[in-house]
Amino acid sequence: MFAQIADIARYDGQEITLRGWIYDKTGKGKLQFIKLRDGTGIVQCVAFKGNLDEETFELAKRLPQESAVTITGTVRADQRAPGFPGGFEVDVKSLTLLQEAVDYPITPKEHGTEFLMDNRHLWIRSSRQWAILRIRATIVNALRNWLDNNGYLLVDTPIITPAAGEETTTLFKLDYFGEPAFLAQTGQLYNEANMMAFGKVYCFGPTFRAEKSKTRRHLIEFWMLEPEMAFFSLEDLMDMEEQLISYTVQQVLEKHRVELDILERDINRLEAIAAPFARISYDDAVARLQKLAAETDDPEQKALLAMEWGGDFGSPHETAIAEMFEKPVFVYHYPTAVKAFYMQPVDGRPEVCRSVDLLAPEGYGEITGGSERIYDADLIEQRVATIGLPREAYAWYLDLRKYGSVPHAGFGLGLERTVAWICGLPHVRETIPYARLLNRKYP
Repeated sequence: MFAQIADIARYDGQEITLRGWIYDKTGKGKLQFIKLRDGTGIVQCVAFKGNLDEETFELAKRLPQESAVTITGTVRADQRAPGFPGGFEVDVKSLTLLQEAVDYPITPKEHGTEFLMDNRHLWIRSSRQWAILRIRATIVNALRNWLDNNGYLLVDTPIITPAAGEETTTLFKLDYFGEPAFLAQTGQLYNEANMMAFGKVYCFGPTFRAEKSKTRRHLIEFWMLEPEMAFFSLEDLMDMEEQLISYTVQQVLEKHRVELDILERDINRLEAIAAPFARISYDDAVARLQKLAAETDDPEQKALLAMEWGGDFGSPHETAIAEMFEKPVFVYHYPTAVKAFYMQPVDGRPEVCRSVDLLAPEGYGEITGGSERIYDADLIEQRVATIGLPREAYAWYLDLRKYGSVPHAGFGLGLERTVAWICGLPHVRETIPYARLLNRKYP
């Protein structure tokens, strides 16, 4: 019977047939140890010369890495057997070659990052990349399941848009049949329209930012989850986010202990992720940073932590704030000047808006950013005029404040940053199958 390696424990003592690729191979004398992968896991297959005809054993000896094969054999429990999941191996009875790989470029030796990125189409076969991308899939599934099960409706938003959602300097411009158009930075503005129809909605898709950034947190093309909710306050938003994030982390812990082990992830840090999360104001965060800067004797650290009220946080600031807490921390009420035009001002403090970022621990920075949205028609008109946005491009968005406008809130979650944090990765380039970076669009 054909079987998947992930289900190997079901077949102890039975004869099965596996189809896959040779991940690695070692041999000594009359024994060949073949690590076979099939996309669901890796299992050790033992080819003993005494059990095979000479031609089959010679084939087992010479087959190179990544050759495609079919192997039939008997499953045997052995706690020493390596693999994912481990504890079982297959005594080979027959082996059929489907395609022999020649000069596979990624060998067990050390390779540089640029070489691996040039060969990303092959690198994703390695156990580390396999683990990351399986966890990514579960994170996507968990986010959607929580939303679907809590009254949110998936409504898709356009990728080609007539105007900026946020910052005009980070747009990719297109020629749309002779007229200018742009790749979407966000689905949020359309989501506000969708929210007015369905109450609680979300979109989940690719977004594009033409930022000339080379940091470990930035991609040019990335995926973003964006929920939007009618009649939600900023406090409601934070309550919802901590439930969503906690559920997602727990799903990864439940389903991916093997993959987290491959990544050598400290799961104790993840096990601590449960609601509630700490909440501090921007004012408080700046005061804490200033205190840290004043207390350090390291001039370099003092310079990194230097912070005046009114500025946006950089990576060192976000890291320093997050290190004060074991769980993610909400920072709310940022200066209006550093946030998007559609964010609701704080009553009595127009220089501050009802915004919030969620900072992940361990130096991973902002993973969500959101706010209450301006719902007053006159105020949003004023904001568009003050910033100098082309009113005709936003006329449909401004209409939303004329026909049944209500207080509402929403946020965007960067999938790749979330994957990097949960997996404990040093760079976002491994969190997506084919990363688009400032100087990379191949393969």
